[in-house]
Amino acid sequence: MAGNEDRRVRRTRHSLQQALVALITERGYEKVTVQEVLDRADVGRTTFYAHFRDKDALFASCFDDLRADLERELNAMDGAPPRDPASPIGVIFEHADRNRPVYRAVGAAHLHDLLFRALRDHLAEQDTRLPVEIVAEYHASALIGVLGWWVRAGFPSGPKEMARMCREMTQPGVMAALRAIHPEGPR
Repeated sequence: MAGNEDRRVRRTRHSLQQALVALITERGYEKVTVQEVLDRADVGRTTFYAHFRDKDALFASCFDDLRADLERELNAMDGAPPRDPASPIGVIFEHADRNRPVYRAVGAAHLHDLLFRALRDHLAEQDTRLPVEIVAEYHASALIGVLGWWVRAGFPSGPKEMARMCREMTQPGVMAALRAIHPEGPR
């Protein structure tokens, strides 16, 4: 019986999240009311408040689920060849493409910390001549900017093409930060 309850809870939470994302995309976060979310999701007020304290908590759950999903995908690439320090870029654009409505509603800027940590952890496996945190911050910020543009522009290019362009722009900088390229060490 507990399995069925868990499924119902997940289904209810998912319905509420989808309703909120759709409404935010249509009208903007500030204009959406809890009642509109309830109507769209076909969920009662009592059920809503059994899961979330308010609209903000529901919105945060959308972001938490998105972040957890992206973290799983980035962690799954741990076996990626170290010759490609820019490999998380492809994972990120593919994730954004599969989750377009949520990225439109949540916005890419909310993912900065996650991207920073993923890039930092990925680069930490490399031998860098510059502080890993600085290299990761620089590239996470640039990636957030490009990802945000891609979302705002309505995903005009495919995720593979976006990843290719980002790699082309960022890989020289990442490679320049690696000791193997500059064995003399920091300048």
